[in-house]
Amino acid sequence: MTNHGQEKPKYKALSAEEERVIVHKGTERPFTGKYNDFDEEGQYNCKRCGEPLYKSDDKFDGHCGWPSFDDEIPGAIKRIPDADGRRIEIVCANCGAHLGHVFEGENFTKKNIRHCVNSVSLTFEAVKLPQELYDTAYFASGCFWGTQYHFQKQAGVISTEVGYMGGHRENPSYEQVCTGNTGHAETTKVVFDPSKTSYEKLAQLFFETHDQSQVNRQGPDIGTQYRSVIFYTSEEEKQTAKKLIEQLKNKGFKVATELTPASTFWKAENYHQNYYQNKGGSPYCHIYQKKF
Repeated sequence: MTNHGQEKPKYKALSAEEERVIVHKGTERPFTGKYNDFDEEGQYNCKRCGEPLYKSDDKFDGHCGWPSFDDEIPGAIKRIPDADGRRIEIVCANCGAHLGHVFEGENFTKKNIRHCVNSVSLTFEAVKLPQELYDTAYFASGCFWGTQYHFQKQAGVISTEVGYMGGHRENPSYEQVCTGNTGHAETTKVVFDPSKTSYEKLAQLFFETHDQSQVNRQGPDIGTQYRSVIFYTSEEEKQTAKKLIEQLKNKGFKVATELTPASTFWKAENYHQNYYQNKGGSPYCHIYQKKF
C-alpha cells in the first residue's frame, strides 16, 4: 500500500520582496508600506495563507512607519522570542509567516500594546456594509464643485457625487442646465453613515459653507441652477431643515433656501466629480462660516 503522507498546505506564491520579509524575517523600509497611511474599514489577512489577523478598528497611528495594531483577532497571532533576545516576534499562527514585532508599555492606546507589522505581510479586505445602513441627503448651494468639496471632508460621509435635481428634463447635460431652461439645480448627493454623523450636522454644514441669503446665485455664479435648495427625502429631514432655518432667522440671518421634495438625481459628467480634489485648490464661493 502506498503511503501518500499528509498533503502540504497550499500558500500564495510570493514575490522576492515578500519572501524576504515573510519567510526570511526581513523588514520593509519604514513609511513605504501600502498600509502605513491607510484607514479604510475592513480586515487585514495574512499575505501567505489568507487567514484573518487584524481588524481595522484596532489599527492606530504608531508614528513608526509601519502599520500598528493594539489587538489581534483571537488565536491569529503567535509570539516567539526574537533571536536578539530583546524583542518578541509575531507570526501568523496558521502558517508561521513573519509579520513583525510586538511591543508593550509605550502607552499609545489604552491597551498599551503595539503590533508593529510589515505591510508586505498583509492583504486587506474591505468591509462591504449593506446599503440600508446608510442614508442619503441632497443639497444644492451654488456651484456643486464647492459643495462637494466640503461634504467629502466631513466625518461620517461615505461618498459624494455631483449632479442635477429639481428640473423637468431627463438626464440633462451640463450645457443644458447652464441655460437655466431645464429647472435643475446643481446638486450634491451625500451618502452618510448615521451612526457616525447626523442629517442635522450635514444640514448645518450646508448652511455654514454658502450664503443662504442669495437668490438664484452664489457669489459670481448667477442663474437658477445656482439657487440654494435642500431636497428632502422625508418629513423628518424637512422638519430638521425648517428648524435650522428658524434658528438662522432668530440669529439675524436672511434665508432664501428652498425646501423641495427630492426627485430624480441625474449624475453629472465625470469631469465635474471631485473637482477640487483632482485639480487642487479650494472653492472660490464656498467659505466656511460658523453659524450654529
